[in-house]
Amino acid sequence: TTDMDRVTRCIPGMEGVVRLRDLPSFCRVNDLNDEWLRLVLTETHQSVKATGIILNTFYDLEAAVLDRMSARFPKIYTIGPLNAFLKWRSLDRPATLGSASLWKEDKGCMEWLGKREKRSVVYISFGSYTRITAEEMGEFLHGLVGAGFPFLWAIRPDLVKGEVGSVPAALLEAAQEKGCLVEWVPQEEVLAHPSVGGFLTHSGWNSTLESIFYGVPMLCWPFFADQQINSRLVSHVWKVGLDMKDTCSREVIERLVKELMGEKGEQLRGNAMRMKERAWRSIEEGGSSYTNFQKLVQDIKTQKLKGGINKNCQ
Repeated sequence: TTDMDRVTRCIPGMEGVVRLRDLPSFCRVNDLNDEWLRLVLTETHQSVKATGIILNTFYDLEAAVLDRMSARFPKIYTIGPLNAFLKWRSLDRPATLGSASLWKEDKGCMEWLGKREKRSVVYISFGSYTRITAEEMGEFLHGLVGAGFPFLWAIRPDLVKGEVGSVPAALLEAAQEKGCLVEWVPQEEVLAHPSVGGFLTHSGWNSTLESIFYGVPMLCWPFFADQQINSRLVSHVWKVGLDMKDTCSREVIERLVKELMGEKGEQLRGNAMRMKERAWRSIEEGGSSYTNFQKLVQDIKTQKLKGGINKNCQ
């Protein structure tokens, strides 16, 4: 059997960091002709032919990897965190962008948050696509109720596979007494709220960047694609959260939620706040993302004037 905890040493910029279990889901297949693996390989080979590569990240967050990429790829433009850049720094004017959410947001939860103590609430969201079983939902509810902290959980209508009715009524009642369960929330407003002390997340890249930008420590339960490696970076490289991959046990959930909201969480929050400051600096005038965005605009204009857009990327 494969030792999933074996550390890989062949990823440029991540030598000795990533275990086999941390690799993206499309890399953890036995069939080299797997559809998703072939797609990613094809796109990766195509990327070296591009005139430039635009990445939703900022230099200080992934400097080691970006430095190694620069030796192999064309121009790299790191212009993230994109959510923050678009909202606060778009052409030096306050942006008037609407929400990019795929679901209707229930802003009633903000009033509920306003009645909770500072940094006392655990916010839970597994993104727009992840689906869980009723059994997994039961384990999360047991763990959250057992941890004893108020929690806000965004439960999409299609989040749970099967019948939610299989979750014991008494457990649902206890959860509703301790927490606030809604279909969807304005995530950035929630993460920015002073009552929120931690984020239980699926480790999607947008959610990860948003949590970093607002200085909120994370408890990661990755599901698929890049989420596995994101959670490893959160816990072992940036040290702004905890990794809970490959398990869904009420005992583990309760223990790690307590860690996230306790003394360990304070250390993680300190790291998260320092990373937040770096993220802010990156989008300010003169920052790495701000400068890269200006370069990107200028290079696009130059390419257009020369008629030099790479045909391989059209």
